[in-house]
Amino acid sequence: MRQLMRDVQAPVADTPHWQLGRLLAAPHRLAFGAAAAMLGLSALWWCLALVAQSQGRPLAWTVAPVVAHGLLMSFGFMPLFFAGFLFTAGPKWLEQPAVDARRLLAPVLAQLGGWGVFLLGVHGPEPAFGAALCGFGLAAVALGWGQVLWRFIYLLMRSRAEDQLHARLIAAGGLLGALALWAAVFGLATARASLVQAATQISLWGFAGTVFATVSHRMIPFFSSAALPALDAWRPRWLLWCWTGLFALEAAVLLAELQWGPLSPALRWLQTLLEGGAGIGLLALALRWGQVQDMKLRLLAMLHLGFVWLGTALLLSAVSHGLMALSEGRLSLGLAPLHAYTMGFLGSTLLAMVTRVSCGHGGRTTTADDFIWRLFWLLQLAVLLRVLGGVLQATGLGLIPVPPLLAWTALIWAAVCIAWALRYGHWYGLPRSDGRPG
Repeated sequence: MRQLMRDVQAPVADTPHWQLGRLLAAPHRLAFGAAAAMLGLSALWWCLALVAQSQGRPLAWTVAPVVAHGLLMSFGFMPLFFAGFLFTAGPKWLEQPAVDARRLLAPVLAQLGGWGVFLLGVHGPEPAFGAALCGFGLAAVALGWGQVLWRFIYLLMRSRAEDQLHARLIAAGGLLGALALWAAVFGLATARASLVQAATQISLWGFAGTVFATVSHRMIPFFSSAALPALDAWRPRWLLWCWTGLFALEAAVLLAELQWGPLSPALRWLQTLLEGGAGIGLLALALRWGQVQDMKLRLLAMLHLGFVWLGTALLLSAVSHGLMALSEGRLSLGLAPLHAYTMGFLGSTLLAMVTRVSCGHGGRTTTADDFIWRLFWLLQLAVLLRVLGGVLQATGLGLIPVPPLLAWTALIWAAVCIAWALRYGHWYGLPRSDGRPG
């Protein structure tokens, strides 16, 4: 940990001072800078909440902790990272002119301000007023994301590029995310926590999952081809349809359960078979993409290990749903599959993708140095501990006290997020190291 902090604070010779105005030099600087701030702050907030709870001094809440946690971790930083990527790669995909970062300033500030109001409301002294503040804050976030999405759809409508498939799928996922945000606002306004949780989980699969799968399908072979030319040729479209179809199915099942209640045992077994088969297939895919490289290519290894977590999450989900089918819903693996998906797949892939883009568009070598490599493995430790905690919570085995385990997990997650945010947030306010604009 001390070595990580020394890496963050290490001075760079002859480097100009950080300047806020440089965030407007390129869309990725502005959006990634805001996302890095949200990532670090949300991780610190949740860490403090769990540590306080483990010490018998829980914080005051106007909204259920699980609801607030789900909203902030699903919508707090990921849409901002998406905005930075969409307006960096999107114009190139769609053969459109580069977008001025100033056009994203208002929606980015709306999201940051909205989350500030939301957090004030979550721990407010008066429950009704606090819940109203949370709703107003989340509405500002929804408006901000809606503006980002509209600007991207406008690029899409103007484009005459032949290949628009990836951009269209991302726009569809973004639209689902916007609808889920407004559903969560409605749920907060009407005190329907179940609706907020359903909107959050649907967005994790239908919104975040669709965007991650689409970007990964397009970019992982591209990232790999510089070092591994043979890999670039293997990117079939049927694979993309399988990924997005899988995520759409998971979102649809969650929506069906919200509307009609738990699935019947027969449908649970069908869900188990589909998730188990998809998990095995994704692990095979990770092997296919990773078999021609070794761990020396660290950024590629990070991306491929993210897909290992996706396959693992689906297998855990299959086991969990199989237990539910056998026990009529009494037994499951709890939140273990969800955290293998969110922290393992989404977290690992996000860390690798954004690091790669930040290096490439900062004029730096696109490699994972020792600093980011250590952070990545600390993240893997946090995922393992959280999955273990989820299993212990659900099964009640009592092998390890769960609250301290979850507090340590949150502490490690916060250390990873804050260290990453400090380093790369600093980069976004510096000029490119190669002297080029942007």
